[in-house]
Amino acid sequence: MAPAITLAAEAPKLSAANTGFMLICSALVLIMTPGLAFFYGGMVRVKSTLNMLMMSFISMGIITILWVLYGFSLAFGTDKGSFIGWTSDWVGLSNVGLTELWPGYTIPIFVFMVFQLMFAIITPALISGALADRVKFTAWSLFITLWATVVYFPVAHWVWGTGGWAFDLGVIDFAGGTAVHINAGAAALGVILVIGKRVGFKKDPMRPHSLPLVMLGSGLLWFGWFGFNAGSWLGNDDGVGALMFVNTQVATAAAMLAWLIYEKIRHGAFTTLGAASGAVAGLVAITPSGGAVSPLGAIAVGAIAGVVCAMAVGLKYRFGYDDSLDVVGVHLVGGVIGSLLIGFFASGKGQSTVEGLFYGGGLTQFWKQCAGVFAVLGYSLVVSAILAFLIDRTMGMRVSEDEEIAGIDQAEHAETAYDFSGAGGGIVGGSVSALAGTQSKKVDA
Repeated sequence: MAPAITLAAEAPKLSAANTGFMLICSALVLIMTPGLAFFYGGMVRVKSTLNMLMMSFISMGIITILWVLYGFSLAFGTDKGSFIGWTSDWVGLSNVGLTELWPGYTIPIFVFMVFQLMFAIITPALISGALADRVKFTAWSLFITLWATVVYFPVAHWVWGTGGWAFDLGVIDFAGGTAVHINAGAAALGVILVIGKRVGFKKDPMRPHSLPLVMLGSGLLWFGWFGFNAGSWLGNDDGVGALMFVNTQVATAAAMLAWLIYEKIRHGAFTTLGAASGAVAGLVAITPSGGAVSPLGAIAVGAIAGVVCAMAVGLKYRFGYDDSLDVVGVHLVGGVIGSLLIGFFASGKGQSTVEGLFYGGGLTQFWKQCAGVFAVLGYSLVVSAILAFLIDRTMGMRVSEDEEIAGIDQAEHAETAYDFSGAGGGIVGGSVSALAGTQSKKVDA
């Protein structure tokens, strides 16, 4: 989020157009979480489908309440030591006026609050993809409650809150490369290093059970991401949001094509999973950088992210960490790439006059980006691992081995994603029904 530059004599007035636009963007960001649920749900085996859906949906419930009670105040309240914010009037949103504007902008505080809420919801949901098949639902619910409180809210303040140390340093993160994607990816790595691998990792086939569901999820993510990115400028008055919209489309397309080309060369086929994953990698990488680069720069950012993330997803087999659905390979790596490439491709003609190395600006911005990237990565990794360790040692983080093998959907939710027991009408089904009826008549006789 860029700081506003407003003269005292030009106090902003509420803009119905910008307010309506931001409410639409907020709804678009919200739809990304169900989209993520479908994306992850299709990538797991049948026996884990509902659990993956629920791990995203529960975030919509828990994080919403936390955000209203104290999260918004911690993330965007008055700065306290460059690390956290706090404004008591925002606790429970008890003293926020209907037309009270977000400082320096033309939208109400309520609108900014709800837009940022959608970011807070999807960030912990992203982590869930790394933990597929093996985490207790109660433990997951407790984890995201604690994680949002001690990791996401402070990091959001660092990056976007007035007075946050990364904000004041000049780290560029237009819509969440550090606060969302690196944050979630590092957290995922921290947790899986604590809880260990799935039963059968690198031995049993763990292929996606529904690639159409994966494609549907990635399509919803792509669609909602326009609100995620373009809305982060908080208005439509100077064209920067439009630039971000264009760059979001351009980088995503480039990343998808680059991933597919790499996949064809490396593995001999263009896969639907590769297309979906490549698109998400491009969306991740352009999220921090899209307001700072030109459309040609967006092509470069997307193409680099597509290839590097495609290479990175295989690292789990080399190093032995079980990142079930490649959260580390796509979100952590893609977030790092998109954030650092600002130091090379920033054109000085977008959200600010900052120029990267390729535009004559030297490496000054690159080192600032490094500071933001590695501080968030390190903090989230360590704190997330500690939280997972504490939960694992108290209530237990994982389901039992028998429950994991039988299926976490039945163990945790007492349901299955696909119930064919009532299906019939075909030759086999009709024959079975007829036979059952015949046997019943014989018994009655």
